[in-house]
Amino acid sequence: MSDQGRRKLGVLVGVALAGGLLPDVMLGTEPPDVVISVLAATLVTVVLTQLVHIGPSGRVPVPVLAVFGLVGFVQDALIWWLLSWLGPKISELRVEGLTTILLAALITRATVLLLSQLSPSPAVGTAGD
Repeated sequence: MSDQGRRKLGVLVGVALAGGLLPDVMLGTEPPDVVISVLAATLVTVVLTQLVHIGPSGRVPVPVLAVFGLVGFVQDALIWWLLSWLGPKISELRVEGLTTILLAALITRATVLLLSQLSPSPAVGTAGD
């Protein structure tokens, strides 16, 4: 799977986890509403994170990963803040409170970074070089 594919999967998993774990993220009452809310939040998050890409492409040392994580957390918090306003207009998504926004951003960024670090390590060199 490509790095971009892992980031998108990380966003999808992060949005779904935030919606499932945080009581102040309401995705809807009926299963179709929940699916539409998760897909709408994922689509908004993926589009915005692709426009302003913050994160490593493959494995990086822990200090660099921490910097990417912090900057990405701020980006994700701003996206969740946007979703708290935009969500009720496009789906059944409701996000209540600053603490919930920050926790949802933390969950989303953690899953994106985790999946980006699970990539196979690149080949350092070959015997014929």
